[in-house]
Amino acid sequence: MSKIILKAEDLDGYLNDKDLSYLTEMDALYRQAMVSFNILSTSTSDSQRRAEEQTLIDLYNRMGLLMQEICAAEPRIQVYSFVSPQETHGEVSRLIAKLRDVSTGRQEFVYYIQRAFELLFTLAFGGAARTNKNYLIVKTPVTIPVQNYAVHKIPNVDDAVRDTVMCVMLRGALLPSMILSKEIQEYSSTGYLTPFALFKIKRDDTKSETTMEYVLDLDHSYFDLSQLDGKHLLFADPMNATGGSLVTVVKYLLEQGVKPASVKFFNVISALKGSLRVVRAIDNITIYTLWMDPSLNERAYIMPGLGDAGDRINGSDEEGHPRDMLRLVADYGTNITGLYRSQLRIIEETVLRRRA
Repeated sequence: MSKIILKAEDLDGYLNDKDLSYLTEMDALYRQAMVSFNILSTSTSDSQRRAEEQTLIDLYNRMGLLMQEICAAEPRIQVYSFVSPQETHGEVSRLIAKLRDVSTGRQEFVYYIQRAFELLFTLAFGGAARTNKNYLIVKTPVTIPVQNYAVHKIPNVDDAVRDTVMCVMLRGALLPSMILSKEIQEYSSTGYLTPFALFKIKRDDTKSETTMEYVLDLDHSYFDLSQLDGKHLLFADPMNATGGSLVTVVKYLLEQGVKPASVKFFNVISALKGSLRVVRAIDNITIYTLWMDPSLNERAYIMPGLGDAGDRINGSDEEGHPRDMLRLVADYGTNITGLYRSQLRIIEETVLRRRA
């Protein structure tokens, strides 16, 4: 079988009664927020707008507290603003606001995506290395009166990143995966370069959120099962809307006999429903997300969300001519390919070895 298909109804089967109760409560709050959206979009009265803005602030505070309560009971969902010091929250909120903004252009969007995954790396790996440091000795450009060197302490993440594999769910996940792999390489005392496994998976966007199908195309995927067995599998995707793509890939690997040491899923924004589905469906997984959003619309897009993150990172494909892995890499241009040249070399070797 060259295609593996997972249906939305299968995903919902993983949710328990308490999850469904929470999701119903959250959807009710978000429906109230959408009433405020409509008033703010149409009102010409300043006083009415100010009153509705306060209503919206109150609703978002209630939704935030509810999501914080849900995540506190599920330690495998790590949301940056729920587990990090209060003084860091403003930085993350500003970053998410820039990513959401419809006026943020592609280059600026990519910049903030890079920043987001650097923060996610720290969230996932920084805690284990707080008391254990490596020393980094750097040769500087200053040569008078002698060649100068600087000594820096950095977190010792060697044990945490050893035997990690980047698992790329194609398109929007490609650049985030490269960013995370680069962070691992830079913080590792050995310059550890992660292997890559590339999965061609997409959801059928002609369907609704309740009838969605997730299709894994094995003929156009590039991975070695023996490289994944017993390893720490890392998935990096800007958005986790429904969790369907990740669950499809991981369930397939498990059925093939792969037994990962752990699975980590990194997202800039994750929907509450998608997060709950993932942790209910997959054992030994932890989600690291910079921000959690409350709801999904009927097309399974995150609300309030930030649109199609893949298109905002990569640009849109031509009608009927989707780009393959190497074309996506080529389209990133010299600035990005120069920065992530080691990661690109591994990706090219993975694809070309399979094609040969």
